[in-house]
Amino acid sequence: MTPALFDKGEPSRPTPGEVAATHTTGGTPRLRVPHRGQVEMHWKSLDELLEPDHPARMVWAAVGKLDLSPWLSEIKAVEGAVGRDATAPKLLTALWIFATLDGVGSAREVARLCEKHLAYQWLCGGVTVNYHLLADFRSQGGEKWDRLLTQIVGSLMAENLVTMNRVAQDGMRVRAGAGKASFRRRSRLEQCLQEAREQVEALKKLADEPPEGASRRRQAARQRAADERQRRIEEAIRHCEQLQEQRDKSAKTSGRKPTEARASTTDPEARTMKFPDGGYRPGYNVQFSTDTESGIVVGVDVTNHGTDAEELPPMLDQLEERYDRQPAEALVDGGFATRQTIEDAAERGCVVYAPLKEEEKQLAAGKDPYARKPGDSDAVAAWRERMGTAAAKSIYRLRGQTAEWVNALCRNRGFWWMPVRGQPKCRTVAVLYAVVHNIVRGVKLRAEATMASG
Repeated sequence: MTPALFDKGEPSRPTPGEVAATHTTGGTPRLRVPHRGQVEMHWKSLDELLEPDHPARMVWAAVGKLDLSPWLSEIKAVEGAVGRDATAPKLLTALWIFATLDGVGSAREVARLCEKHLAYQWLCGGVTVNYHLLADFRSQGGEKWDRLLTQIVGSLMAENLVTMNRVAQDGMRVRAGAGKASFRRRSRLEQCLQEAREQVEALKKLADEPPEGASRRRQAARQRAADERQRRIEEAIRHCEQLQEQRDKSAKTSGRKPTEARASTTDPEARTMKFPDGGYRPGYNVQFSTDTESGIVVGVDVTNHGTDAEELPPMLDQLEERYDRQPAEALVDGGFATRQTIEDAAERGCVVYAPLKEEEKQLAAGKDPYARKPGDSDAVAAWRERMGTAAAKSIYRLRGQTAEWVNALCRNRGFWWMPVRGQPKCRTVAVLYAVVHNIVRGVKLRAEATMASG
């Protein structure tokens, strides 16, 4: 290499400290700042963007093992025939299960998340959904969701992961989608019905005339809304009559003057009931029956009864219908423990474990709460004697860690209010929560069984 004509040696560069010392007056600092308008291209699929252990993957895998033929059999668009492709029931089922697990109960919110949230986008895989499709799939599939619950529990029974020898049942008050102001007495309901009928007739006359300001679609929407309001008010009058008959019957027994019944024009089947915080609000009574050994929900019901006094026998009948068997033992709290309930359960071959009324007060007064009382049947007397043993008290402690545990998990997933109206649709929502719980719990039970066998 030819040397340079004038060798000046190595060029000297000032250190950062020297530069800072010479710039005593200060200058504009060079910073890295966000540029959000910059267009970037990411060569990654949705599958690569979602974490490998994300719950959405677990939900998709679990739904893939379910039999969704009741939904598939209703699809009219088939190969070789005309018609628009239907949205896969597997996708809609997975969306609702994941949304419930995520604490989202609004169909509009789920539809929004399908456009904005990565996990929901991953589930959709490019398939577009709207809130009408999501809402109809949930609310109109009541019997199908019920079969899904039976299918999940049945498969766990076949794997000997659920025995259903002993169940714990508890009620949970959930706020209805109706306001207090929507409850009206019979006279006011009749006035509302007359107004609703007049509005329906007026809209029918407008439908025959060409629209001036409103479009045909808007007129049709108004007509549907008016018809729906009239139907709800008629339903409210019917429920108001039934409730008044019940109050009159109860008043004759108690000797007190009956109060005038009221029903909601928004959700006629909802009832004002007492909530755990002591307040009274429109709501529904959600019943979960849980297998104490596995923690799997085996039965679900939704009623508008303010108490749990009559809820155990119907649940036992439901379990018999679902699985062709009944539990040998049932753990319930004091609200269930009526004489009639204990006798009905005994006739079905089920032993009830429930606390005695005012047990501690009777013991403090020197009385024996476990002795047979006048008017007790053999089943009730056996229950009193049974609850005086240490073994029965130990068994009853399992109720809190199963039934109340399931209720707490549902609360954590947002089950404080009903996103739908009407008892059948509310029952579907409760079943959906049970399905979600069982899927998550079933994954854990199968993993534990695999580890134990390995």
